[in-house]
Amino acid sequence: MTLATDSIFLAGERPLSLRELVFPRPLEVLVLAPHPDDFDAIAVSLRHLHGQGHALHVAVLTSGASGVDDGFEGATGDAAKAALREAEQRESCAIFGLPPQRLEFLRLWGSARDGGPVEEAQDLERLRAWITARPADLLFMPHGNDSNRTHRRTSEAVCAIAAGEGLQAWACLNQDAKTLQMRVDLYCDFGDEDAAWKAHLLRCHRSQQARNLRTRGAGFDARVLEINRQAAESLGTQLPYAEIFELMRLGQARRDA
Repeated sequence: MTLATDSIFLAGERPLSLRELVFPRPLEVLVLAPHPDDFDAIAVSLRHLHGQGHALHVAVLTSGASGVDDGFEGATGDAAKAALREAEQRESCAIFGLPPQRLEFLRLWGSARDGGPVEEAQDLERLRAWITARPADLLFMPHGNDSNRTHRRTSEAVCAIAAGEGLQAWACLNQDAKTLQMRVDLYCDFGDEDAAWKAHLLRCHRSQQARNLRTRGAGFDARVLEINRQAAESLGTQLPYAEIFELMRLGQARRDA
């Protein structure tokens, strides 16, 4: 099957600049975020698409409760920690300008713990139902070559659903702090003004900002932007920061991307 985006993503020398691509029509874009805050890690690229009139639909897959320090803002149990992280994500998405109905928390995989076969099947079905209810032209999701298990799990689940359902779309596999290695096919570079805006979104995730300051001596905002700075430097982009992606056409082997 030929997609409207095939000629765009298959043309020209890679890496392609997202800012230079012209899509023939408004796209339906799914964002599969393993944790609250993964949306914000690629917020500049998503804002560019949002500003071009493409429709973003965001699913946060897990609660991320295990990433909250015990007692932070009074949260001591998984339910309280999950509620805190979801509130942080709602705040950042409101600042972004995402319509509230376009953000959904699926609460899969019992946070970080493993479920039994029945729970696994139920969670996969919930994710399948969410994806198939929103036929997409473009998906943003984590790269499978990542040391974070939930990121790998997300990639594996989405690819399995795409294969099982015969979904035809392009996936943008984004770089994360724990991505081990990736090919750079697409980038969105940005300057200091966008970096300050992105840092503001990242600081909405107060639990992660505090945790990074405590464990790494640098804020969550600084950590993500340093990854973007290094990406821009490695590519030699005109602007000092860049979000980078590997392209994968769902429904085909990765080597054909």
